[in-house]
Amino acid sequence: MAAEHPEAAKQLSVVAENVGSHLPELSRDTEEYVLAEIPELRGDATFIKIMQATIAENSATLLHVFENDIPLDKIEGPAAALEYARRLAQREIPISTLIRAHRLGHWRFLQWCLDELNRQGADVDLATATTRRMLQVAFCFNDRVTEHVIAVYQQERDHWLLSQTAARAARVRDILTEKDVDLNWAEPALGYRLRQHHLGLVAWLPTLTGGGEGLARLHRITNEVAQKLDCPARPLFVPRDAVVSWAWLPLGSHGDVSWQQVSDVVERCDPSVHVCAGRVGYGIEGFRSTHRQAVRTQELAAAASPVPQFTNFSHVGPIALMATNIDDMRSWVWGILGPLAVDDESGARLRETVQLFLGTGCSYTATASAQILHKNTVQSLDTPSSKGASPSSMVDA
Repeated sequence: MAAEHPEAAKQLSVVAENVGSHLPELSRDTEEYVLAEIPELRGDATFIKIMQATIAENSATLLHVFENDIPLDKIEGPAAALEYARRLAQREIPISTLIRAHRLGHWRFLQWCLDELNRQGADVDLATATTRRMLQVAFCFNDRVTEHVIAVYQQERDHWLLSQTAARAARVRDILTEKDVDLNWAEPALGYRLRQHHLGLVAWLPTLTGGGEGLARLHRITNEVAQKLDCPARPLFVPRDAVVSWAWLPLGSHGDVSWQQVSDVVERCDPSVHVCAGRVGYGIEGFRSTHRQAVRTQELAAAASPVPQFTNFSHVGPIALMATNIDDMRSWVWGILGPLAVDDESGARLRETVQLFLGTGCSYTATASAQILHKNTVQSLDTPSSKGASPSSMVDA
């Protein structure tokens, strides 16, 4: 790369000083441009004022960096930008919208600076070097600020979800445990219609992630699944803690779900998130049953190694019901099967023989024939099923 022009820093400082004298106009123009491109950012007066302060503060800070050649490692996210990120998180505006707003505001700011550089009438070499320096510093600044606001957004999103859903979680627990529930009270309290079809989900992260963005990720993937299934309203999302969430997807009058679509969304969106689903249920009893099924499926999936990314109750229902208490289930299996419970090739062959033996009505002859073995070979196997029973007491067809 060619050496930097010795006058580039000075020229950029002049550009920054001149643009800075028009900071109110620059801020207003940038605000209008961003709102025209992203209408969902339009809000009440207080919300707009924070956005205006964010644009003005970001612009003033970067102009200050240009004018005084300040090292970027000394720059933190401007306070207004961080507060704006918090407000967007509280209003459930996606983080992608926040990032896009920063990109658009950054581009409008650079247009002003490039226009001012052009008015300076510098020779081609100096103008090129100044432009290169401007873009390098501006993009590094924007990258640094964006990292800060993303971290603040994610932290606030988790905090907001927890605080806003505390009362809702209590109402959900009441509905799950109480037999008599007044639907005319419960539905407005939840902001969710119970007289429809529901799909219960449990989503979780294996460990607490850095940055405190765990719940935001679970909320995001829940919404992605709901959108894929064309849900007519927002899901009911209830955090259990910082890494586990319960959710109910409103399906309206539709009682069918494409499990492949759900699986595809889960695997595409976030490979570290695990999701379990119950069967579709209707009304308040369906609200309860689909949730119980999702919870039991999650208990089963969490005990697997490796943990599957998506599991639905329809595929593992009998096992999930048997494995409600994994420790007791494991103890029972060992008590019944003994050494046959060992997960190796020899144990698998012996279990297959026992299954055939029981399936033939405990016939040594039929079992030997099915496995192309001598009857005495089968009879010599010390299987758990023969405990307490002698060979003579078993049928020999």
